[in-house]
Amino acid sequence: MMRIFLAGLLGGIAMFIWTSIAHMALPLGDTGVREMPNESTVLDTMQTNIGEKSGFYYFPGLGLGDNPTHEQKSEAMKHMNESLARHPSGILIYHAAGSRPFQMASLLSVEFVTELIEAFLAVFLLAQTRLMSYGARVGFVMVIGIIAAIATNVSYWNWYGFPANYTGAYMFIQFVGFFCIGVVAALVLKPRTAP
Repeated sequence: MMRIFLAGLLGGIAMFIWTSIAHMALPLGDTGVREMPNESTVLDTMQTNIGEKSGFYYFPGLGLGDNPTHEQKSEAMKHMNESLARHPSGILIYHAAGSRPFQMASLLSVEFVTELIEAFLAVFLLAQTRLMSYGARVGFVMVIGIIAAIATNVSYWNWYGFPANYTGAYMFIQFVGFFCIGVVAALVLKPRTAP
């Protein structure tokens, strides 16, 4: 059990180091992300029209307001292509002014704990296997990384229109992060032998 804990801890640290490098030293973290043109005008418009209503918005909306019925949604969806042909589309994650201060230490702490949990779960699954070779153990964790990378990134690209280069970069960051976990875990964990 101590080896599993150690492998998870060291794997999580390795993943955190990799993701820090990917975002701060490499261009991967900024791939597909741009600053908004005429930002001050757009921000003023959002603050005037959305105000204090922080949330996840998509546009163009269905025009039905809060709590539409299933039938109303179905009918509005029939006209979505017409709306998309006339209007720009996208998503907006909006936080009212002052509602989400930027606190780097807090954000990094959450990221580190998240990656530790990912590492512990991957190492726990690896510990349940009887994979003998180093390469097979690393490969097992890499497959977990592929699943993790696909799980949200492809859906966000498909449904919300995230840029393909952004999606590819974040999938690559995730995949390499799990590769780092696999390298460390395969070194620390000895393979289980059959009884």
